[in-house]
Amino acid sequence: MGRIVAIDYGQKRCGVAATDILGMIPGGLGTVSATDLMKFLKEYTSNEPVDLLVFGLPKRLNNEPSQSMQYIEAFVEKLRIEIPQIPIEFVDERFTSKLAQQAMITGGVKKKDRQRKELVDEISAVIILQSYLDSKSFKF
Repeated sequence: MGRIVAIDYGQKRCGVAATDILGMIPGGLGTVSATDLMKFLKEYTSNEPVDLLVFGLPKRLNNEPSQSMQYIEAFVEKLRIEIPQIPIEFVDERFTSKLAQQAMITGGVKKKDRQRKELVDEISAVIILQSYLDSKSFKF
């Protein structure tokens, strides 16, 4: 079994999260500049067993793709060429930034730290990953 890696893709900075080796527990890996993301993913996937890459799918409230989707699609096209052996899926990422802010408040993160966009992006990636895991969990 391998890890699942989630990416909250931004034009400047990308939040990255991954599951444990059993693919069950998500955790943040930090943020990576958009220009370094391909290199980061190639290195990470060569050092860790990764079964799936999950990208946040930016949508508007009317369910239409947002403008940033064009950047994500362009990156994913290149990624499919660079790392063809790992499948890629998308998860709706609406409200992840707001959920990340609320999680930081609930978790007692100081106001100064909550203003760090890098932390918001990393937590957003964890939320995207948890959302994916929840959507695939078995229902009893």
